[in-house]
Parts: sequence; structure tokens; C-alpha cells
Amino acid sequence: MKLVLAFVASAYATSPSPPTSTGSTCREIRQAYQSSSCCGNTLESVTSYMVSPPPPLPMAMGPNPCAGQRPIDGPSPGDGYFNNINCTTEAGVVQALEQAGANVTAGYQGGIDASGRTPISTPYWQAGLCPVNVHWHLGTEHLSVGQFDEHGTGPAASTTGRRLTAGPARLGFQCHHYDARDPKFTRPYNWQFCRSDMQVGQTYEIHWPHSAAGACGTPYQYQTPFYDGVFCRPGIVSLSPLNTFSTIGVQSQVFTIVNDENYYYPDLIRGMIVDGQMGADIARYTGSTTGTSRSNEICSRYTPITWQVDRQCHLISASSFDKMCADMIAQKDDMSSDLYAHGSRELVADEIAANNLVRQ
Repeated sequence: MKLVLAFVASAYATSPSPPTSTGSTCREIRQAYQSSSCCGNTLESVTSYMVSPPPPLPMAMGPNPCAGQRPIDGPSPGDGYFNNINCTTEAGVVQALEQAGANVTAGYQGGIDASGRTPISTPYWQAGLCPVNVHWHLGTEHLSVGQFDEHGTGPAASTTGRRLTAGPARLGFQCHHYDARDPKFTRPYNWQFCRSDMQVGQTYEIHWPHSAAGACGTPYQYQTPFYDGVFCRPGIVSLSPLNTFSTIGVQSQVFTIVNDENYYYPDLIRGMIVDGQMGADIARYTGSTTGTSRSNEICSRYTPITWQVDRQCHLISASSFDKMCADMIAQKDDMSSDLYAHGSRELVADEIAANNLVRQ
């Protein structure tokens, strides 16, 4: 019987434990070589040993069609239309369109008249949109009274570990689930794929940006930054006539992380969980992109877009988040700068929130 010499993939070099293999050990290979009758003879001699070829390279892909597609200019080259602006003029007059994240408590209405800018009322896939990114925020940017608000609790927000933002991320609102006496809220989890400053017991708001202009159904569907995915294909999203609220949408769902596999869900990268009470109580409104570069003084120009926000806070296992991070790492585009919790924008003031919030 011939002995096959197999090369071990370099990925195993950093594995915490030797991979299970049915091949020969390094010791056996060395002994076989040292005892081979060809040693000392010409190198052209044929032996009974064979070396298997390395595995083939991954299938080649074309260039990323979404890279650099985030727009800065609007109707005119160089106008910087999409740069942040002051929310109001020096005279205090609101000059920005509606912002997010807003109060999504049942019955809430903001102060901006958003007539004619109706949020998408169906699931996004029915409107021709696909998810183009997933990321999350520390605490919540939205407010849902009794679910995630100023009375919520959680562990002290970690400011350790690698972070790509300048300084600690801003903590938003928290849920009401945390119980320091229950070990599922306090038992540490060994993060393998998400950044190590993720915390069991903490509240996180996940966002899934969707777009009709995404590279839907291709290896480049998921993009970081998400703007590249939202604006990937030209000629679909338009400022004139304005259609951003019907071609761009974000799903939002809030979770408290627990170290308990009874709360495992394997496909968080795909979008909001819709199962039983999860994804059943949805607030829909038009707003903007979020993040801590915006506030109640500095507003986003990426507006109006549809938001669909689950009003309830849910428990999810830490392993569910870690699986999501593993799936993000496996995407063709580099999503590494979204493997941690981003800071939360302060709650949008009434005067820059839309008056079109509706409940499912």
C-alpha cells in the first residue's frame, strides 16, 4: 500500500488544538523518508511514496462592483450634498429632513411633516430590497417605553478591548431583562469571532440596511461600509424624483445577550428574526442614517429612508452573535470594521423626527 504525504493547510497553524486527520503524522513522514531506499541516490529515482497536491485555490471572483459606491455629491458634482449639515439654521429653523433613531413607542409622532414620504409597509423582500450589511450599536438608538428606555439596566459598558472608534462607544438605552443574580446574564462568554469587548448581559441594537440597489444574490451582497451596498447599482436610488424612502430601508431589532444556548439563533446575518413575539410588533417611519457623527445639532443627509423597528426587546445567546460575526468574516467584502458595537446616537429630538410613525 502506498503512503500519501499530505500538506496540512496553513490555517491549522493557529488552531488551538491539532486537527483530526486520518493521514500520516509528521513523525511517520520523517521516518518514511529517512528509511527510504532512494536516500543517497539520484533525486530522479521513483519511490513508492506519493505527495498529494495542495488544494485548489478558491474560485476567482471579479472586482467588487460596490466598492467606493457611497455617494458624497448629489445633483451637482462637488456639491457635497450628502455631507452632514446643521439640523437648524442660525435662526433656529429646521433645515434637515427627518432623522433616526426616534421614539417608536406606540402613539408617538414627531414634528416634521413627512407627507408624501410613506414608509415601506411590507417586508422589504416583497418590495424588492435585500440586506446589504449588518452592524449593531451599544445600547439602543431608538426608544420604546417599557422595553428599552432610560430605566433599563445592564452591566457597566466595557471600554477595553480593540475598538476602531476614537474612545469608548456611547451607550444608548438598555432593556429591562438584566438580572445580576441570574448567571446567564453574567457568565462570561469566550468570543471567537466578534470583538472581545462584547458583553453578556448588555443590550445591543442590530441594524440590517436593505436596498433595491444592492448586489442582491451575488457574493458582494454584504458590504462594509454599508453605504457601498446601499448604492451599489446605479440608476435605482434617486433624489429627483425622490424615491429613497421606497428603495432604502433598515430593519432594527434589540437584544439582551445571555450565555444560554436555549436562546441560540443561527442566521442573524440574514435579517430581523420573525418568529412568535419576535418581529411581531413593528414600528414603521421614515428617518435617516444614524451613528454618533450625528446628533440633535448635526443631522444626516442620507434621508428619508424607511425604518422598520421591533418595539420589543428579546433575549439572544452570545453564540448567536458570534455565529453572525463568523458569517460576516466569511463574506467576500471585508466586514471586519463592523465586528464590534458602534456607539449610539442620542435620541432624535421631536422637532427633527417624522410625524408618519405607524404600527404594524
